[in-house]
Amino acid sequence: MHLVKSGPKPARIVVVANLPPVPALIVHQVRRVRVWPSGRKVYVIHYRSGGRLRRYTIGQHGSPWTADLARDEAIRILARVHTGENPADKRSDDRKAMTVTSFSRRFLDEYVDVHLKPRTRGEYRRSVELFIVPKFGSWRMADLSRAEVVEFHGSFRHIPYQANRTLGVLSKMFSLADLWGIRQDGVNPCRGVKRYREERRERFLTREEYARLGNSLDEATEDMPEAARAIRLLALTGCRLREIQTLQWTHVWLNEAELRLPDSKTGAKTVQLGTAAVDVLKATPRLPDNPYVITGRKAGEYLTDLQKPWRRIRKAAGLDGVRLHDLRHSFASDALEMGADLTMIGRMLGHSDIKTTSRYAHLKRENVKRSTDQVAQRISSALTDTRIQA
Repeated sequence: MHLVKSGPKPARIVVVANLPPVPALIVHQVRRVRVWPSGRKVYVIHYRSGGRLRRYTIGQHGSPWTADLARDEAIRILARVHTGENPADKRSDDRKAMTVTSFSRRFLDEYVDVHLKPRTRGEYRRSVELFIVPKFGSWRMADLSRAEVVEFHGSFRHIPYQANRTLGVLSKMFSLADLWGIRQDGVNPCRGVKRYREERRERFLTREEYARLGNSLDEATEDMPEAARAIRLLALTGCRLREIQTLQWTHVWLNEAELRLPDSKTGAKTVQLGTAAVDVLKATPRLPDNPYVITGRKAGEYLTDLQKPWRRIRKAAGLDGVRLHDLRHSFASDALEMGADLTMIGRMLGHSDIKTTSRYAHLKRENVKRSTDQVAQRISSALTDTRIQA
């Protein structure tokens, strides 16, 4: 093989394979690996059919396409060309005919089920099965335009959060349709569609509310100890709900006061534990046939439903409307009030991006305002102190 610069763009390099003798009926044929500036490598064939130069893409380098497999496929495709068939036209027709329903099945099987976490898979499937397919199922993927996407997004303006999530799923579908050669115009119709503004809910518990919650948890320990224990750990660690629900004893390192989670929303992470959280875990009984800390009713499983007991507990505490996730927000709020900066809060909560933590910045400003007022009062007091003589 030898390297050849292809086209006016120096960033693109083409690898041209050594070829066997060209059959007489095929005027021109070349097998190549096309390397894009992004680093993506694609096996392609160039051949002449009907007096025109054609290009047929075999597939992207990697699983399943290796150089040997791509070379064998190229021989088979060129044999079809030799008999007078034009594989590029047939593939183009097949791809243009793919409906949203059929593409959705491939999208769910080859992308969602392979690359996404279980909870995210459920969200993607919900968007596809309840919103996208019912609207566009019989449409061809190649025919959808930005106008249809805008109208689709607008039909869910009454549920802005779901509208934006579904638009994101649809956008990913179009990106993969381009990558897989289903759409060949290079246009993602979702790009540029303005998302609806989402009002973030922020609720932080006061010390008096924490006291009421504590009393309610103590009372709930009698009839639903696992739920009460899980909610207490959520409050004391700032962890996400699923991180506590699926916590296993193998993830708990009491001597080091750490939770070493092999997987979370942001990947593997370590959660530092305060003394109060360690005490809760030490008092938690371990069942020999169950690996989970928060055990469910079925043997070997964790407690799957915390929402129902939480509604009872918060009602008893007079905290109507407070969500379990608000315990995480309150943990961050208390940390800020005690002087931790946003970078430290991000590490405590396991945020992968500082932008996520920056939502608490306005709380930091309140602390700064309070400190500024205290300094100003101190200086004002000194300015008016009559005991100090000039």
